[in-house]
Amino acid sequence: MNPHDPEQAAEKTSTRVVKVGAMTRVEGEGSLLIQTEGDRVKNVDLHIFEPPRFFEAFLRGRAVHETPDITSRICGICPVAYQMSAVHAIESGLGVVMPDAIRRLRRLLYCGEWIESHVLHIYLLHAPDFLGLPDAISLGKTQRQRLETGLRLKKLGNRIMALLGGREIHPINVKVGGFYKIPPRESFRELSDELFWGIEAAKDTLSWVSGFTFPEFAMDTEYVALQNPGEYPMNEGNIASSRGLRIETRAFEDHFEEYQAPQSTALHARRRGHGSYLTGPIARFLLNFAALPPPVQKLAQESGIPLPCYNPYRSIQIRALEVIYACQEAQRLIQDYEDGQRSSVELQVHAGSGCAATEAPRGLLYHRYEWDGEGSILAARIVPPTSQNQSRMEEDLGTLVAGHLSLPDDELAAHCERFVRNFDPCISCATHFLKLTRERV
Repeated sequence: MNPHDPEQAAEKTSTRVVKVGAMTRVEGEGSLLIQTEGDRVKNVDLHIFEPPRFFEAFLRGRAVHETPDITSRICGICPVAYQMSAVHAIESGLGVVMPDAIRRLRRLLYCGEWIESHVLHIYLLHAPDFLGLPDAISLGKTQRQRLETGLRLKKLGNRIMALLGGREIHPINVKVGGFYKIPPRESFRELSDELFWGIEAAKDTLSWVSGFTFPEFAMDTEYVALQNPGEYPMNEGNIASSRGLRIETRAFEDHFEEYQAPQSTALHARRRGHGSYLTGPIARFLLNFAALPPPVQKLAQESGIPLPCYNPYRSIQIRALEVIYACQEAQRLIQDYEDGQRSSVELQVHAGSGCAATEAPRGLLYHRYEWDGEGSILAARIVPPTSQNQSRMEEDLGTLVAGHLSLPDDELAAHCERFVRNFDPCISCATHFLKLTRERV
């Protein structure tokens, strides 16, 4: 018997079961199992049943300079986040301080990833839920120009990644110590023109999604994100929470822990002594609203995003707002860019360890490495936002289901599917993941 198969589990327990079947286009394969007794929700499990990928084990014995190329393969949507967390962790352990020019180019690369990832989620995955459409293809049939705008915006993000990363998916130009090469200034000129269009298109996107109807739901949880003085956090910062936690990144494992849940091949995470928490756009916005430029703050207020915002359904608005910010930030970084910058700094490898965290589009991403005097990795730990958010998703799904138990199976399943898509572009890539079976005792 497969202990992770919801149907087999249901047969064994003879419990009423609501099953959300295989989730597709996620960074891992998953399903949802809900067990109830009478009018009581007995259990909610988000089953992540993809075979373990062993990236942390693969990294052991590899040279530290190989980490950007290896870790970028973890995700095809946010490879830059994995690269940045990896190189920053190793550079931290080697005591290397990046020149400001390299730091700015890395932030520009990160802007590209935020744009392409957020836009993919907004247009292709999340917006159809609010419009009563089954998928983005249907959106294209009813609002073709709108969808084309989204695809052009996503392409803009991909172009930034290709220019600095060497290619759009799994970039290859990032190295420990900087970049292998950096493009000349004229390479950015055409990109700059497209960013002017992108800023206006992103504003229009925010206006569009702000017209959606948002179900009432408030998550009473701890929100965790990076904070970095003087800027909205992307590729560096210390860790903060809505309940007063303020720590340096190197103290992450003193305050947060992973644990294995039997229903998932992905580790769960919790704050030690406090329980589940949430990372991602809502957490970033909540903890860093003051770091947004005043014009972006004004757009947030005009679009009706509440402050503070605890409603996961409004994550689509915050992602749209972050696309505006990323386009503007990319434009600023390009305008300030000057030719003649060094592409990297020299490194003297010695035994050490280092850690770093960045803000992947879907939330905080933590890396830690230890290596020997030859630069061979001895240990690696990678804590992605998906596993950090998983416990919170399960708990809030339980609350959602408890309020909708009287619904027919298909409607209840639709509510669950839509709710999951609020959280994570990887999981919410599943535009057609729902196959529901309900069994009653």
